[in-house]
Amino acid sequence: MKKIISHCLLIACLIITACTNQTTIKTDKNNMQDWKTTLEEKLPLLGHRNWIVITDMAYPLQSNPGITTLMATESYHEVIAKVNEMIGKAPHVFAHIYQDSEQERLSEQLAPGWDKYKKQLQEALNPSDVTMIPHEKLIKKLDEAAKLYQVVIIKTDMTIPYTTTFFELDCKYWDADREAAIRK
Repeated sequence: MKKIISHCLLIACLIITACTNQTTIKTDKNNMQDWKTTLEEKLPLLGHRNWIVITDMAYPLQSNPGITTLMATESYHEVIAKVNEMIGKAPHVFAHIYQDSEQERLSEQLAPGWDKYKKQLQEALNPSDVTMIPHEKLIKKLDEAAKLYQVVIIKTDMTIPYTTTFFELDCKYWDADREAAIRK
């Protein structure tokens, strides 16, 4: 009887462990790799349909096992510039860049620090490379992608709303025109 109970307890522990959230969270500054090192290691593995997202402090920690969440100590615009640079140097991917269209209605009065944020963002990203989409639509796209593909989220200490930047990766060496040509 004790043997059966022991086996049942072991099986229950294994089931609980298997069902436990497996989201990767790297927040212990003493034991974690720098976010840049982690992203450098992951970037060759990422491809089209993967996402890299740079967020403000209030962005929620997501529970999907396909999401890796990292914490950056650098400023928001430094993280954006570095991620953009890393993607630009990658031989296999480029990024469609999205931001929340709610930004178009924000001001210094509504969100103190807004003017400084916009100036620094323009130094880090070419505004013509960014597509503005409502926040909820971007979150929905990200949630759908995370069901099948890896997502890397890098949180910063930014405390201005609607400042998340979404990098949706795509294949650098193949395009929609050539894809359409082989499908004809």
